[in-house]
Amino acid sequence: MRADLILENARVVTMDSAHPRAEKIAVWNGRVIALDGEVADLDTARRVDCKGAVVVPGFHDSHNHMAGFGRMMAEIDASTMSSLDQLYAAISDKAKRQPPDGWVVASGYDQANLGGHPTRTAIDHVAPGRRVVVNHRTTHMLVASTAVFEALGAMSPGFPVAAGGVIERDEAGEPTGLVAEQAMTPFRNLLRPYSIASLSAAIERAGQAFLTEGITSVCEAGIGDSPIVGSSPVEFTAYQALHDAHALPVRVQAMVAMENLHQVTSNGVDRIDLGLDLGIRTGVGDDWLSIGPLKMFTDGALSSRTASVSDPFLDHGGNGVMQFAPEHVARIAAGAHRAGWQLAIHAIGDRAVDVALDAIEQASKAFPRHDARHRIEHASVVRPDQLGRFAAMGVIPSIQGRFVWELGDGIIGALGAERVHWTYRHKSFLDAGLTTPGGSDRPVAAGAPLLGMQAMVHRVTRSGRPFAPDEAVTAYQALEAYTVHAAFAARQDADKGRIRKRFLADFAILDDDPTAVRPEAIGSIGVLATIVGGDVKYDDAGLFDNE
Repeated sequence: MRADLILENARVVTMDSAHPRAEKIAVWNGRVIALDGEVADLDTARRVDCKGAVVVPGFHDSHNHMAGFGRMMAEIDASTMSSLDQLYAAISDKAKRQPPDGWVVASGYDQANLGGHPTRTAIDHVAPGRRVVVNHRTTHMLVASTAVFEALGAMSPGFPVAAGGVIERDEAGEPTGLVAEQAMTPFRNLLRPYSIASLSAAIERAGQAFLTEGITSVCEAGIGDSPIVGSSPVEFTAYQALHDAHALPVRVQAMVAMENLHQVTSNGVDRIDLGLDLGIRTGVGDDWLSIGPLKMFTDGALSSRTASVSDPFLDHGGNGVMQFAPEHVARIAAGAHRAGWQLAIHAIGDRAVDVALDAIEQASKAFPRHDARHRIEHASVVRPDQLGRFAAMGVIPSIQGRFVWELGDGIIGALGAERVHWTYRHKSFLDAGLTTPGGSDRPVAAGAPLLGMQAMVHRVTRSGRPFAPDEAVTAYQALEAYTVHAAFAARQDADKGRIRKRFLADFAILDDDPTAVRPEAIGSIGVLATIVGGDVKYDDAGLFDNE
C-alpha cells in the first residue's frame, strides 16, 4: 500500500489512551492509516521530517460565529479599543471614506474597556447624518446613530419594542442609542439579509484565519433567520457554494437558529410537528459540511448585564433578560427533540440555566431518546445544585475558557465573590463526569484555541486577578476540550478528535507541547502548520517546502 503522506520525526500527542504518543503518522485518502511501527512497510509520495515538532489532532472550535467574524474582519474592529475617543475617531475616519449612502459598522466594543457605552449623539457629532451601527462584543446589544433610528421611525417613545428587548431612553424619552436583545431585530434587518457572495467571502476570510491557529473544524453557532445570530434565511447556501467549489478552508458544522423551525405535517405515529421541510435535522451532510444542533436562546450575556440571574447583579440592580418565556423554550425544545434534533440552548445566567435544564428534562421524559447529546451553550453561571442535574441528564456544557481572561475583570464586581466561584466552571463539570467541549464564541472573544487552553489552565483575568482558581484543569484536559470532547459534542467522535487509524487526518503542528509547558506559556506556542484531510492548508514554517 502506498501512503499519500508520511510524517516522521514528530512528537505526536494522539489523545488516544491505547497509543498516547507516536513519532510517525501515515495518511491515505484523507485518513490516518498507520502509526509508528506500522509505517515502516509503507511507501509514499510525500515524506516529511517534522524536525521534532509536536503534532496534535486538529483543533475544533465548538462554538463560534464564523460568518460574523469574517464580516467583522472587513468592519471597524472595536474589540481592542481602550477609549470612546478612539472608537469615535475610527467611525469618523470610516465615514469620510464611505459614500454618503454607505453604512459605517463597528463591532466588538466592550463598555468596560471604553469607559462606557458609545452614544447616539456622540456618533452623530463625528459622522453627521450617516447610518452607523456599533455592535457590542456579545452581539446582544448595539448602538445606532440618529439616521438609523429615523429610518425605522424609532425616535419616538411610541415605537414598539418586542418582548425581551430594550431600547434605552433618557428622561426626556430620547433614545440614547443603545438597543438590546429582541429589540435589535428591525435595526439589524436594515443590513440583512447579506448576499451569498458577501457571506462566502466572509466565511473564506474567517476560515483562513482559523487555519493559522491550528483549527481544522468549527461549529457555526447559529445560521438563518434570527435577531441575535444568522445572516440570511438562505445562509447555508453560502457554505454549500464554497463546499461545491472545494473552497471551504475548514470543516463546518452549522447550528440552525430556532426561529427557522416551523410547523410541519407528518404521520400521526411519528409525532413530528415542528421542524424544517423534508424532515432535515441534525446530522445531514458529510465530513466537510453538515447540519448540527438546533440553536436555541433563553437569556442575554453577562457583559451586557442581560444574562438572566436568580439574584440581581451587584453593579446594576437588575436580574437580566429572558428573551423568551420558559413555556416557549420548552415547547420548541420538545418539538425539536421529538423530530430528532440535538439541542444547543444558549443559557448564561443561573436562572436561564434552570429554564434550559427544565426544557431538556421535560422533552426527554416525554419522548425518551438514546444518546441525544443535548448541549447548553456557555453555561456560564451554574449553581452547585445545578451540577447534579447536568450529570443526571448527561447534558453537555459547551464552555468558553477564554472568557475568564477577557471578561473576568468586568464580571467579578457584577456577581460578587460567591457567584464568581460558580462562573465559567470547568473542573466541576469534569468531576461530575461531563464532556466539556472547548469553544471561543468568536468574535466575542479571541478564538485561538491555544489561548483558550491557557485560560482554562491558568484561570486569571486580563488584570492578573485569580478567577475561581479551583476550576482550573490540567493542560491535557484543556487539550481534550478542543479535540476529544469537541468531537463528541459534535457527534463526530468516530472520525475525529484523536490521531488514530481510520480517523480523519486533521492535524495541528506546533513548535512546543501544550501539555508540557508552563500554563502561562501555552498561548504563546506557535502553529507551524495545519493539515485538513491530509492536505496542507497552512505552512508557516516551510516544513512542506522540500518534502
